[in-house]
Amino acid sequence: MKTNSILHIGFDDTDSRKGMCTTFLAYKIVKYLKKERVKFLDYPYLIRFNPNIPWKTRGNGAVALKIKTDKPESIKKNIIQFIRKYSAIKDGANPGLVFYQNEKIPIQFTEFGHHALCTLINRNKAKEFVLKNGLESFYLGNGQGLVGAIGAIGYAFDDYTFELISYRDESNFGTKREIFKDSVKKMQNLTSPRTFNSFDEEKNRILIAPHGPDPVFFGIRGEDINSVIHGKSLIRSPEKLDGYMIFRTNQGTGAHLKNELDVHNLKPFSSGYLTGKVSDLPKVERGGHVFFSIIKDCQQIKCAIYKPTSLTMIASKLIKGDVIKVGGGIRKATKIHQRILNVEFLEVVKLEKNMKAINPLCHTCNKRTKSKGKSQGFECIKCKKTFPNKIFEEIPREIDCRLYVPSLSAHRHLAKPIQRI
Repeated sequence: MKTNSILHIGFDDTDSRKGMCTTFLAYKIVKYLKKERVKFLDYPYLIRFNPNIPWKTRGNGAVALKIKTDKPESIKKNIIQFIRKYSAIKDGANPGLVFYQNEKIPIQFTEFGHHALCTLINRNKAKEFVLKNGLESFYLGNGQGLVGAIGAIGYAFDDYTFELISYRDESNFGTKREIFKDSVKKMQNLTSPRTFNSFDEEKNRILIAPHGPDPVFFGIRGEDINSVIHGKSLIRSPEKLDGYMIFRTNQGTGAHLKNELDVHNLKPFSSGYLTGKVSDLPKVERGGHVFFSIIKDCQQIKCAIYKPTSLTMIASKLIKGDVIKVGGGIRKATKIHQRILNVEFLEVVKLEKNMKAINPLCHTCNKRTKSKGKSQGFECIKCKKTFPNKIFEEIPREIDCRLYVPSLSAHRHLAKPIQRI
């Protein structure tokens, strides 16, 4: 009698900026596994890793599957063939595939996944991990996909959401997606807050559909299975779809920004947050982007808030001494530009009083006084009463102590929407 084995399957970097999609490959593999009558032990994992990696794929998302099967060896061989067939190698994909045959995931997998979420991991580190832990693996190209493959298997959820992703028939790949906008607006109105980031009311823009030639038609993100299925039933389109699959995912959790960055060792492309005092007045530069600096542990860090986030107006109202918490990714220094924290969220922790020196008010006449000249004090032009110095008046602040997040259209996959906070 054959014995059942628990098999973890992780893969990443099968797509490119020109097309394909790692989740579509997962969809194909799951259809195959259903024919093999395997037992699925969880929903497929869609894990988004550090969005600040310069050579990331479009969404920097890896997939992991956990199954029980009595024929693991033949399944491994066939999945390798799926990776060969559906990876966009000619367009720059560097797929990686990892198998782990055991029920319990060792802690080193989880630690690897956490590092992949917040830092840059060299592909050689992933290859070393495979060898050190005796893993079965397969890769094409330079093997960059091994990083996500290992990380997806080991990812430990402390928060999760679901995404229902629908896929196009192959005959429609590369053609324009036709989705009735009113149906998306209706879906959001009926299912929010159990679904999120479906439609941007401010910009009148559909957010569930990609724009490229990849196989995804739309994706509905939500808190539970019933909500995303209900959301799907409300979407209207003339296009006949191939099918859909639901993933358990870290999207919308803000997981990449939960670790505090070390101001004494800010590594390029790392993600996290800092809390510090604003040390200079924000400057609006070409393109409407806002730049300012904060001080943390005697270290000054320059921060950038870009116009598409819709946070520039808030940032421009900061003053020296404000205590803020900012989350984002570290942009590498160049010959022209210094190292910068690209801000994804801004939380005002404490507001400094904004004091302005003004001419004294004559309370007898209720008139503002005039200067008598340099160092000669001030005089009421009506009653001639004099005053020695200017007085300081507190100017009301135009921002509050609270969290500010980007507009929906500027949200990254991992960004935590305000309704989930």
